[in-house]
Formats: sequence, structure tokens, C-alpha cells
Amino acid sequence: MARDAVDACVHGLGRSVPPSCTHDVPLLGADGFAALWNRRRVLATESGLHVARVEHLLGRYGTLVTEVLDLIRADPSLAGPLDGAEDYLRAEIVYGADHEGARHLEDMLTRRTRISIETFDRGVAAAPVAASLMAGVLGWTSEQTAREVERYHLRVKAERSSQEQPDDETADAARLGAPDVVPLSGS
Repeated sequence: MARDAVDACVHGLGRSVPPSCTHDVPLLGADGFAALWNRRRVLATESGLHVARVEHLLGRYGTLVTEVLDLIRADPSLAGPLDGAEDYLRAEIVYGADHEGARHLEDMLTRRTRISIETFDRGVAAAPVAASLMAGVLGWTSEQTAREVERYHLRVKAERSSQEQPDDETADAARLGAPDVVPLSGS
């Protein structure tokens, strides 16, 4: 895909670029994955997690799973499931805020995890717990934490409303009714 994107960008410029090597560059967390996958039962025993949990983590984080497991080792309460999104561990929320640069609850539940699309309620029940975990990492006040949860709830409400609209234009307008977490303009 990266090669195709570069080829499309330089097409018509009257220049050529060297052949792409992206197919030889492993993604972050891919280097050494097969060996770590073979150790998944050992990782499960060492961490106290079920092997299915370790496989889930390996599938999401690759070899960076060791960083998630380090968080659990430092704070065993992070090994528990996230209330409202039990397929995820509390450690994954902390990891997203501490290691992946998530700065808002919406980002965490929609992009850093798949909670917004994998839970029936789109992560509404998980939002307060996830926000509290993020607050510990990011130093949010109780007011900021409440604002993050409120904004997320408004986003979900707007998305649900958009899906009930008769056409795309009306649906887009309904979805855009939720305030942006980070405004796109200075106004």
C-alpha cells in the first residue's frame, strides 16, 4: 500500500524514485513476533493472564506486548478487564495514554482500541472507567475527566442520530452536531 501511495504521488512529476523497500521493513512490534508468539504460554504463566488474553495482546501490540505486561507487573490491578468492555484489559487504556500518545477519551475508545465498534453500547459504559485510568496517567482533574466522558457520550449520541437520518447529507449534519474534542479552528 505504501509503495502504491508513493507511486501515485510521483506519477506525472516527470521524475522517478528508487523502488520501494517498504515490504522489507517490519511494522512496529513485528520484529521477533514469531518467537514471542511461540512463548505465549510462558508469558501467560508469568503474567497470570489466560493464554487467550496474551494472544489478544500479541495480536494488538506484537512484541510491544512486553510493555503492556510490564505495566501489569508494576500494578497488578491493571490485569483486570475494563468494566463495560471486558475484552480489553485496564492496562491497555493506561498503555494507550502512556505509550501511544492518546490525549482524549474519544481517541482511546475509537482509535487506540476498538471499544467504540466492538461493544454494543459503543463504549458508553466503559467511558467513565477508561477516563479515570487515563486521568491517572495524564494528570486530568475531576472536571477534565467528567468533560471527556460527557464529550464522548455526546459523540455517541450524535453518531446514533446520524444513523437514523434519511440521507447522507442529513446524517453528516447530525454527526457533526457533537462538539470536537479539539476544535479545528480558532473560533
